[in-house]
Amino acid sequence: MTSRWPTRLAIVAMSVIATAAVAFAIANLVPQEEMLTRDIRHASPIDSMQFRYEASNLPGPTVLDGNRVTALQNGAESFPAMLAAIRSARKSVDFESYIYWSGDIGREFVRALSERARAGVAVHVLLDGIGGHKISEESERELRASGAQLKFFHPVHWWTLDRVNNRDHRKILVVDGRVGFTGGIGIADAWSGNATLPDHWRDMQFEIEGPVVSQMQAVFEDNWIAVTGNVLLGPDYFPPLPAQGKADAQMFSSSPDSGSENMQLMYLTSIAAARKTIDLEAAYFIPGDLAQKALRAALERGVKLRVIVPGDHIDSQLVMSASQEKWGVVLANGGHIYRFQPAMFHNKMMIVDGQLTMIGSANFDERSFKLNDEANLNVYDADFAAHMAQVFQQDLAQSREVTYAQWQQRSWWSKLKDKLSALTASQL
Repeated sequence: MTSRWPTRLAIVAMSVIATAAVAFAIANLVPQEEMLTRDIRHASPIDSMQFRYEASNLPGPTVLDGNRVTALQNGAESFPAMLAAIRSARKSVDFESYIYWSGDIGREFVRALSERARAGVAVHVLLDGIGGHKISEESERELRASGAQLKFFHPVHWWTLDRVNNRDHRKILVVDGRVGFTGGIGIADAWSGNATLPDHWRDMQFEIEGPVVSQMQAVFEDNWIAVTGNVLLGPDYFPPLPAQGKADAQMFSSSPDSGSENMQLMYLTSIAAARKTIDLEAAYFIPGDLAQKALRAALERGVKLRVIVPGDHIDSQLVMSASQEKWGVVLANGGHIYRFQPAMFHNKMMIVDGQLTMIGSANFDERSFKLNDEANLNVYDADFAAHMAQVFQQDLAQSREVTYAQWQQRSWWSKLKDKLSALTASQL
């Protein structure tokens, strides 16, 4: 009679593997730190010194004066400026990106980075393990052969499955410790051009000069140290930075491992501080409970709220459905939502009371607030805010408004799909 022990052992082994898989999944999906649990009801006005003092100490770091921030529209302006900065490097290039795909743009950046590395410049490239996995093997070999250091944040292995849900979504480039770039642009052909074609992405990048670049360097090193254990010090990375403009600014970051509440806290505090207007551009607009309460409270006290979100061209229908489910709280309370028409809309910007402009990598969703590593730049300058308000108006002119009546009149199937999609909102 054949023994049943091998079959029983196989069942036990499969049960152990299944249990381990469930444990990994739970570890992945559940944030490791306690998050904000109560809404922020009161905040000092955006243009007050009290607000800046609190912003310097809660999410931090200190708001620094003397900065110049230049807005770059789409890949047509952003890629040439970033490549020119890399090619001008004499000491160091520190480059962190979520998306890096093979293609013409990817190869051009590899060539520029590799040339500088061969010339003796210290080149450090940090890509997310998931977002950067499409970089070609040829590009990897070229970077490493040139002497550039290429590392991946949470690369996907069986022993790192408990960390793959924490992604490095930051987009930072710092050259010689003197000029920095941040925004939403990924290194891929999809960002090429001027977002006039459906398969191109509408986005922005920002070039920064002045004392706040040292904070950008520090944010880059946050994950560089986590991945490599090495600290980059000295004047090649932290040179003295004289004033280059008149804008006050701060570069702050968030991560589930430390300061996980920083991004959400900064957004909620800024919304609570609004007295007149909030103009929000959100590639992924899926506000959680606290964000919905903050937006509703702002509308109830008379703040004019306008939100631009993607239209039909979007990289995830699941995200769009989950987003639509959340529009009711804005529309029912007098807010305005517009869908961008020409191309995939990937902008991330909030302008509050014509004084504060928040730009960077973070989306207006729970993933950016709780799960991703993110970095945003706060610019406290009325002139810069006025310029970005003009950019907002240009995007608005290419968008179509969604009314509350239209939102209510969705088909039953659309409503069901949206409601089911919203159940996954914490992971989108």
